[in-house]
Amino acid sequence: MLRQFIISRVGRRLQLPMITQSRLASDLDKTEYTTPGEIVDYDDPPHLPVPEYPVRPDEPLETRKQRLLYQSRKRGMLENDLLLSTFVAKHLKDFNAEQTAEYDQLINGVSNDWDIFYWATDTKPTPPQFDTEIMRLLKEHVKNHEKVQRIRQPDL
Repeated sequence: MLRQFIISRVGRRLQLPMITQSRLASDLDKTEYTTPGEIVDYDDPPHLPVPEYPVRPDEPLETRKQRLLYQSRKRGMLENDLLLSTFVAKHLKDFNAEQTAEYDQLINGVSNDWDIFYWATDTKPTPPQFDTEIMRLLKEHVKNHEKVQRIRQPDL
């Protein structure tokens, strides 16, 4: 009796993972994982104050570029971390002071990082104040004509 009990308990333990796996695999519905057709995005409520980003007119160009390099890598959402860090690695070294200021305004003047992502991927239209030469460069970078894999941030 004890022997039969032990065999049945061990047998159930071995069979349970296989039953669970096959049951879960058969229950999967591929339509659950498709991308939605439209982006649901709400405007920010007017009663929430958005702090103004401090302008740094006396900041040396090299210091500003170092700060922007760091800020491009640490956005808080992986999508922008990958897009902006690879963009900065490719273009920031060639930016002059005016282009660097435009990039600074782009990534720090917007209160919502999803806006940057949607504008760069042409999901939403870019507002005129952010539709600059830098944004056009970023949009070209996002199109990835060279088919570069961007699954991790570039080394520093």
